[in-house]
Amino acid sequence: MGQQEQMLEEAGPNSADDVKLVADVLSKDRKATAEFVSRYADCVYSYVRRRVMPNSAAADDLIQEIFLAAWKNLGGYRADAPLRHWLLGIARHKVDDYYRKRLYEVDWPEGDDELVQEPMVIPRFEEQLDSISRDQRIHRVLAGLPEAYSLALLWRYVESRSLREMAQLTGKTEKAMERLLARAREHFRRSWIHAA
Repeated sequence: MGQQEQMLEEAGPNSADDVKLVADVLSKDRKATAEFVSRYADCVYSYVRRRVMPNSAAADDLIQEIFLAAWKNLGGYRADAPLRHWLLGIARHKVDDYYRKRLYEVDWPEGDDELVQEPMVIPRFEEQLDSISRDQRIHRVLAGLPEAYSLALLWRYVESRSLREMAQLTGKTEKAMERLLARAREHFRRSWIHAA
């Protein structure tokens, strides 16, 4: 029994189609490769776009990286989960890499500490980011912030990364990351008020 037949036998009814598609792509079937991209590009793009808003160029670049990584590792797909979930796992790692790299490379604005107010006046960003009716306004405000601020806010509130995780992944101290987030929240708050 070949590897594909064994995987099909072990796979559930929903993943049998995924296993066949993977086998066809691995055998360099052009129609299967086009089907693979067609079937999963929208869900992966939606996932990535929401996490790197408003930077659509970054989303496009990440989509390419995700599909390249998927093709390189497709032979390792074992149908333990649907192919869609496997791809979204790759996407999650690529988005984390994007945040880590950009926050490490980008210049952090200095000298804005006088703008930071007490935490009790900070708006609830989780509620604002989850509200569909406010998405356009959020995109405009984030686009107007320095890149370090928008990246930090997105990583913290959209990706739900802890302060400790963000500090470890960027090589910064927790205190430096806390100050960056405080300045970012204050700039967001001020821009939010002016964008009304």
